[in-house]
Amino acid sequence: MSGPDPAPPGSGSLPPESLPPEPEADALVSGQYEAYPYPERDPKDEARRLLTGSPSHLLEIDYWVFGAARPKSRPLAALIAGGGTGDACIMLAQQLASAGRPGQVTYLDLSTASRAVAEKRAAARALGNIAFRTGSLLDLPKMGMCPFEYIDCCGVLHHLADPAAGLAALLSVLAPGGGIGLMVYAPYGRTGVYPMQAALRALAPATLPAPARVDLARRLYKQLPETNWMRRNHLIVDHVKGGDAGLFDLFLHARDRPYTVGALDALVRGAGLRIVALMEPARYDPALYLSDPRLKARLEGLDTLARAGLAEQIAGNMGIHIAYLVREAEARALPDPADPAAVPVIKSMDGAQLARAIRPDGTMGVSFDGITLSLPLPRRAAAIIQRIDGVRALGAIHADMAAAVGTLSWEAFARDWLAVWHALNGFNRIFLAAPD
Repeated sequence: MSGPDPAPPGSGSLPPESLPPEPEADALVSGQYEAYPYPERDPKDEARRLLTGSPSHLLEIDYWVFGAARPKSRPLAALIAGGGTGDACIMLAQQLASAGRPGQVTYLDLSTASRAVAEKRAAARALGNIAFRTGSLLDLPKMGMCPFEYIDCCGVLHHLADPAAGLAALLSVLAPGGGIGLMVYAPYGRTGVYPMQAALRALAPATLPAPARVDLARRLYKQLPETNWMRRNHLIVDHVKGGDAGLFDLFLHARDRPYTVGALDALVRGAGLRIVALMEPARYDPALYLSDPRLKARLEGLDTLARAGLAEQIAGNMGIHIAYLVREAEARALPDPADPAAVPVIKSMDGAQLARAIRPDGTMGVSFDGITLSLPLPRRAAAIIQRIDGVRALGAIHADMAAAVGTLSWEAFARDWLAVWHALNGFNRIFLAAPD
């Protein structure tokens, strides 16, 4: 894919004259996040849970950005550019603190109201490894901030007048060998959103007070006929579960542009970057959705990004794209998952918990955005998975299994392990750990 894809039919792509002028849009975007810090978060909730996700989960950074080669003992300098109310900032800072790993997370956002929420969340957790800054990521080149090995930028570029300039600003403070975790909106899973935004530009214009606009948006949504694509799109829930901030961000945002895989790739390559992985990788393989052998045969010869674009079109449920990026000139191969010295690690649970998710028929259920699949796993999958503790290397796991059954060749073990790896790494469940 060498350039941006055209907007899909019916996606609600709007002509430029229907959008606010750029200076006005800048002011509207800034005012929105002061009035409605996004996403809505209550610092009191930090006592009962840690919100986790992609990008910027520590295990994901270790693997996708640094190829499981960067020592855990090396301090990590991370920037959350467009930190909002703090989800990525709190997650990464807490994971570093809980693991006893050195480093600092720098939070940056233009909204003082959003920053206030994030600071209260950090205080509730007594996190001392966060530095808070107020400002625009566009000003990074002149802010005098030290280079960062990892940068998170979620939900920001698609709201900028010039996303390429935003990406260039991030690159200006990215350290050599570092990487970026990015999230942008995608069109197909947001079917219905853009016609709704267009309708509300007429019914609830920006000249009205923000609360009045929110009220009118709620009224319009309730009045939508069943034929309306927003009414039919049950994958989008921000207007239902996200409070006023979620509704405003979804329906009343002054600047919102979605990216297909091809358009995202063009933006990234234009900055001299490369997509290392799209999250979750398995979702971007069209073979996941196809069982017809003639259709699957047509996939042969397609490169990774062409397959990803096809998967996006077939699945139809991707409302965002999450990608890990590195500089094109610094791209390197990911480590060999069958290296006996490699240490596998499981995300968000232990081996026993994950092994129990294997059904009697040897499959594991996976659900994502309205699609449910059964992943076939090899006969020894449970025995392998329950031995994964983030400490033992594959060679030690093989030796333990061989001792338990009397004999087990490395070849037989590696064959089953690779089947487990490809199934579960593809859904972001299993990684290789960084060295101590």
